[in-house]
Amino acid sequence: MIELDLLLRWLHVIGACVLFGTGAGIAFFMLMAVRSRIPAVIAQVAAWVVIADLIFTTTAVIAQPVTGILLAHELGWDLTEGWLLLSIALYAFTGAFWLPVVWIQLRLRDLARAAAAQDAPLPQAFDRLYRIWVLCGAPAFFAVLAIIWLMLARPDIPLLK
Repeated sequence: MIELDLLLRWLHVIGACVLFGTGAGIAFFMLMAVRSRIPAVIAQVAAWVVIADLIFTTTAVIAQPVTGILLAHELGWDLTEGWLLLSIALYAFTGAFWLPVVWIQLRLRDLARAAAAQDAPLPQAFDRLYRIWVLCGAPAFFAVLAIIWLMLARPDIPLLK
């Protein structure tokens, strides 16, 4: 029989991998599609990105705090430990950037679809939104890297002591 703490650790690590991997994959494929400047390609890739975010990212976003809280409880970790508080704060920070990114991806998809349907170049609104998408995605991406480091290193950070 598998121990509960091992199962929770495994689920939590899988969730972190899904968040990081999906985020990196989405960023890569959107970057490559946008670099093509071909509206039909961008529209299709953006449509897949939206689906990937819905299926993978949303599932992991829900699973991470659930498995994290259960794991902390199972292992007897105090949720006010500095590294945990900082991880939670970075998680909220990441979420604050992720929510607008999802909306922007929908708009980018729609703008590329419209340009493809009219056999027209991408509008200036597309480029403005894409820049915002990159500016929102970069800090969220690095925050996820920091969270993963905090999970592994669990440094002593005296925040509430």
